[in-house]
Amino acid sequence: MAQAVQMALARNPGLGAQEAQSRASEEGRKSARGAFGPKLSLTYQAYKQERESSPSQTGNRPPRLGTYSLGVDISQPVFQGFRLLAQYQKAALQAESDRASLRQAELEMTGKVQAAFLTYLQAEENVRSEQDSLSRLRDQLRITQAFFEVGLRPRLDVLQAEVDVSNAENLLIQVENTRDTALAELNTLVGLPVTARVNYTGSLNAIPFTGSLEQCLATAYRQRPDLYIAAKTVAIAGKSQQEVQSEYYPKIEAYYNVSRQGNTLDLQRSGDYGSSTQIWEVGVTATWDVFQWGTTYYADKQAGWLVTKTRYEEEQLKLDVGYEIKTRLLDVREAEKRIAVGKKSVTQAREAYNVALAQYQEQVGTNFDVLNASANLTAAQASLTKARADYLTALAQLYTAMGEFRPDLTRPETPPAARPASVPARP
Repeated sequence: MAQAVQMALARNPGLGAQEAQSRASEEGRKSARGAFGPKLSLTYQAYKQERESSPSQTGNRPPRLGTYSLGVDISQPVFQGFRLLAQYQKAALQAESDRASLRQAELEMTGKVQAAFLTYLQAEENVRSEQDSLSRLRDQLRITQAFFEVGLRPRLDVLQAEVDVSNAENLLIQVENTRDTALAELNTLVGLPVTARVNYTGSLNAIPFTGSLEQCLATAYRQRPDLYIAAKTVAIAGKSQQEVQSEYYPKIEAYYNVSRQGNTLDLQRSGDYGSSTQIWEVGVTATWDVFQWGTTYYADKQAGWLVTKTRYEEEQLKLDVGYEIKTRLLDVREAEKRIAVGKKSVTQAREAYNVALAQYQEQVGTNFDVLNASANLTAAQASLTKARADYLTALAQLYTAMGEFRPDLTRPETPPAARPASVPARP
């Protein structure tokens, strides 16, 4: 199971897309950081102008070779009403949120792979159980046929045995199809073609879970990535409001530019009417939108309500997490009890079958008793198998709900209080 989970984390395209989104957000953070620095721009211009005047003015004619100019401009934002800071902080928060989203996707993929893996193991157990049932029924058919041939049993017993064999063969075909379908789903989750032949091995042995509801809740509130994402969403909404509020303040920018102009490509003076000019300028500009008919004010109010909305959503998510944890834990406890009952039922059903078979062979029991006991044994085995699979599935869902990365469910669990508060990065 652990190998299948690791393969899915490494090969599943959905996780690859989530990782690409996380990396894109990190680059966006770096881009927003670059807005704090100065900006350098270069401008080169070439144009030719012809002028006709009446009467002719020879002293103010444009250069015959055209005009060429080069400008170098450096600008540095000094104060933007905290807009640049808010934009950078938003980008940083988004990058952290997307990293947590990647961890959340890994947890969900782990749960999906484990559920599919357990479904496949359950199907394998059901196939073995149906094969055993079919083998028992065929043995019973041979015994009944032998008794009928010597006149100890009626033809009806043979017909009943043949019908039960046919029904068992039909059920075996169904469970084999269920197993093959589960195998195809598991291959898809781990990033393999549905036609790939992979030997998935494992068991449905139950591992006791001793954590209490309080420990599980504490672990979930500390580790779940979606709670971390919700907190970052609230913070991002706050930074968006701060970005809107930057419109209340003036914007100050320092600049320095140098320009040179001439009538040749190298910006020198040449020929009649030519000229060469160089100008430099340094200064500070301040712009302040004093009145905009409430545009900024109402945008600020809108952003504030969005902050309130995200806070309510975060609180609702915490409530939902508590409900999910308790539900998953109850599922684990229920399946645990069903396993104990199932083991007892299998023992009793096997003993009943052995007794019914012995009585039939001693000519003191009926064929119906043997067939009924065999069906009860098969049903008890299937019920026990389902209880074990349900227990491990509920345990996998509980770990996912707690934000706990546990690719192998067959290893003893660590007390929740001692678990690390992080999820390993994607390989």
